[in-house]
Amino acid sequence: MASPPVIRLHPEDSVVIARATLLPGAPVADNVVAAERIPAGHKVAVRAIPQGEAIRRYGQIIGFASSPISPGRHVHVQNCEMGDFAKDYAYGVDARPTDFVTLPATFQGIRRADGRVATRNYIGILTSVNCSAHVAELVSGVFRRNPFSGEDPLADFPNVDGVVALTHKSGCGMTEKEPLRLLRRTLAGYARHVNFSHVVVLGLGCEVNQIRGLKEEQHLSDRIRNMDIQSMGGTRKTVEASVAFVKEVLAEADAVTRVAVPASELTVALQCGGSDGYSGVSANPALGVASDLLVRHGGTVILSETPETYGAEHLLTRRAVSREVGEKLVALMRWWEDYTAREGAEMNANPSPGNKAGGLTTILEKSLGAMAKAGSTNLVDVVQYAEAVTKRGFVFMDTPGYDPVAATGQVAGGANLVCFTTGRGSVFGCKPAPSIKLATNTPMYLRMADDMDVNCGAILDGDLSVQECGQQIFELMLRVASGERTKSEQFDFGAAEFAPWVIGATM
Repeated sequence: MASPPVIRLHPEDSVVIARATLLPGAPVADNVVAAERIPAGHKVAVRAIPQGEAIRRYGQIIGFASSPISPGRHVHVQNCEMGDFAKDYAYGVDARPTDFVTLPATFQGIRRADGRVATRNYIGILTSVNCSAHVAELVSGVFRRNPFSGEDPLADFPNVDGVVALTHKSGCGMTEKEPLRLLRRTLAGYARHVNFSHVVVLGLGCEVNQIRGLKEEQHLSDRIRNMDIQSMGGTRKTVEASVAFVKEVLAEADAVTRVAVPASELTVALQCGGSDGYSGVSANPALGVASDLLVRHGGTVILSETPETYGAEHLLTRRAVSREVGEKLVALMRWWEDYTAREGAEMNANPSPGNKAGGLTTILEKSLGAMAKAGSTNLVDVVQYAEAVTKRGFVFMDTPGYDPVAATGQVAGGANLVCFTTGRGSVFGCKPAPSIKLATNTPMYLRMADDMDVNCGAILDGDLSVQECGQQIFELMLRVASGERTKSEQFDFGAAEFAPWVIGATM
């Protein structure tokens, strides 16, 4: 039986979603046909919507009609705009005891000496400042595998996943206040990350972000080896000393064995990028099912991208375990309103052009679809960017919506696995955590099969239910955590995407 041409998400919705491009005259609802061409993933009105009336999708407000909209018309940026409406935060009214499973799932993880569990086993080269970035790249390049030729300098160390340089463009020309604290918190999160067996931090020597200050402030003295290029005597000597250190610790890093550990040791970063009109219908809800499964097995999921939760935060505060937790989330929204106003921007500057081409119209619509990644369990905590996540369950982290910056904060906070949904075809990795790519629609999945791990478009095609797809994602999480390589890992993605949040004035 053929799937219907449109997707209705809620009985109260005034719009439906086109499964494929609809031509004029195509049926969209009882006694309603498309009055014009409707692109795939875009919205079409199923009843008359007067000017100023709220437009609903998911049963929630996604915007307001900027002009009268007749049945069958394309609903998008030309006739849908933002507007203010009352939100009932209703702190905690939907919080429920978590239905934990009696026999948690397991995966094959790497148990560190301190008891933490890794999903990968890298040696990290971090930088305190942009000025040491090239030197870090020279060091990691000595040990880099070639994904195309198969040449592998680490062939004798099969348990070492790689030597990765994570560089950035900051560290100097910055104030010694919030910008420096934020950078140091991010670097410290990576220096401590369980997926690194050993870490070297390279500096220049005269930067604002002095490594000595980083070590003292973040209590890293016993965790890292550090070198300043100026003190070492220049580029060549620093590279030689760093390469010698890596060679010295390779055998120790390789001496690990994967063992069965409970799924509760997984902390998964939830990301979406290059979203489309299907993201909130297929991949994000399916990832939400997988998130609920992981939480029920004792694990942790981190939702972030505060600007892409804006307008839907009242649905999360209802799930907060306490008023305090819910109010922390609302306070973030007020900060972002002030921040964007101060910078002469607006929250509805997001969605991006690609999001809009894919069918998303307002930030309200994008937020409602994006938050589906976090499933339905209780919101147990709200943390700052790159802050260590210490509570198990569903946690929200404050980050920008820009994917590399957001994921960098989540991994700094302790995520040892990333799940990334996309409808447009984002290519992405996030070393040292493996990244699973989830496609929202079948045409893009088939076009970019070398980059996508799961085709959530099967939900739209009628081949899988959201629950079935979510179960498949959960099972893939366990396999990837056990060492199965993702598509992005096969292409060696994940170093260039390291992007700490740069906030404040550049001096």
